[in-house]
Amino acid sequence: METISGKILKTLGWKVVGEFPDIKKSIIIFAPHTAHIDALYGKLGINEMGIKYTFLSKKELFFFPMNLVMKKFGSIPVRGVKNANAIFQVVDLLNRAEELHIVISPEGRIQRMPKWNRGFYHMAVKAKVPIIVAYLDYEKKETGVKGVIYNVQDYESVLKKINILYKDVSGKRPEQFVLQSIE
Repeated sequence: METISGKILKTLGWKVVGEFPDIKKSIIIFAPHTAHIDALYGKLGINEMGIKYTFLSKKELFFFPMNLVMKKFGSIPVRGVKNANAIFQVVDLLNRAEELHIVISPEGRIQRMPKWNRGFYHMAVKAKVPIIVAYLDYEKKETGVKGVIYNVQDYESVLKKINILYKDVSGKRPEQFVLQSIE
């Protein structure tokens, strides 16, 4: 049965592709994030998948009255994922929950980010959860799940898999999305 979110996406000409895996807890990376509207499409897509989730958003977005919108949106404030407190905050949330998926933009910003923040990776490792690779593709007008990375022990191999999965995905501003070089 299609949800309200699914109907809105369909009306906007978008579709949800792929099934959400049968996983109780994860870090969901959502990319590309090249425009503010990505948050809306991402939220609609995640809602259509029918999972329990929360978005991580930078704490600077939580000022009155925007904080009310952000909380209603399902978002929690964190300092940048560079801050260990954000990583431990997420690990604690995941450890306390029976079912929860943390949604994060690995780029961290809508501008061109030649180097992604590794916070999402450290969260997955410390919480011992897989990374689900979700996406928005403006060229195809679809959102969904590209794949799941269960083995998160080696950052370079995780990054290689992420690059393969995002290789043909086009953001709203394609020039702003950069795949990551393996160091």
